[in-house]
Amino acid sequence: MKKIFSVVLVALLAVGLMLVASGCGGGGSSSQQAGGTKTITVKFSHVVAESTPKGQAALKFKELLESKSNGQFKVEVYPSSQLYGDPEEMEALLANNVQLIAPSATKLVGLNPAFQLVDMPFLFKNDQAAYNFYDGEYGQKLMHSLENKGILGLAWWPNGSKHFTNSKRPLKRPADFQGLKFRTQSGGVLDDQFKALGAGSQTIAFGEVYQALQNKTVDGTENTFNNIDTQKYAEVQKYMTVSYHGRIDYVVLTNTKFWNSLTEDQKKLFTECMNEATKYERKLADELNQKSFENLKNSGKMEIYTLTDADREAFVKAMQPVYDKYTDKIGKEYIEAARNSK
Repeated sequence: MKKIFSVVLVALLAVGLMLVASGCGGGGSSSQQAGGTKTITVKFSHVVAESTPKGQAALKFKELLESKSNGQFKVEVYPSSQLYGDPEEMEALLANNVQLIAPSATKLVGLNPAFQLVDMPFLFKNDQAAYNFYDGEYGQKLMHSLENKGILGLAWWPNGSKHFTNSKRPLKRPADFQGLKFRTQSGGVLDDQFKALGAGSQTIAFGEVYQALQNKTVDGTENTFNNIDTQKYAEVQKYMTVSYHGRIDYVVLTNTKFWNSLTEDQKKLFTECMNEATKYERKLADELNQKSFENLKNSGKMEIYTLTDADREAFVKAMQPVYDKYTDKIGKEYIEAARNSK
């Protein structure tokens, strides 16, 4: 499915670039205020609910930019795929029909394979290590790597670290995964991750995971604390391993046509508001995941094991075949910078 999505995404990119080149696009429009000042309309489209950290951060950005710009900007936020779904939003961005989207980083692999970094197993030791990488030289370099395609990265918005759950047994060492089958979000790195552990994998849509776990189609899954909690996986999964082995994160994107239409002062204000909204989003994501972790512990439904440093080293060693396969595709400099982030 990832290969198919990549082909579709590249095709949409080509169409979008042609639209941008021809000057098409209904977004980023201006209207005249009383006194002659122009108001710039910014459309922010995303695919999740308003109640999520991403949804709340989009509204926070709207509040900040509108209030601090004294009417220069009007931000329209469209959550839950009201305007565009995952495949269509990239074309809409390139055509300047929307000015902001926030796709999962893995959705950008077709444009730059280095975005597979978020799926690499046992790369970041914890959430803060990921944030430090994103804010550092190489995280910013990766975020800005699509400018030659007409796309500008503005911020990394995290969802959280992933952890293992399953219905069979505690997972403390790589050998414990042998013979189990796990649901994955997509193929590629994630399939190879489980293969290195002697486990099977199957791509299953997010909305179908609970039933697949209940019916024993798969034995386990990997997800954030909040998803494990809110999707009620504790009802069908007896064991959870606190592993911080992978991530689910987003990248906020705009298009260069819109960005280059702004004055330097407008760009500065836009960036300041985005940075403030990013801090807010991270705080919400951290709080939500911590609250869900407490819910899972207090429920008493799961046996929870936290990997020790020695356990983690054993997993890092077991994942070497994955790194041998993907380091050159992602870029050694990105891998090393992420691994050294603390």
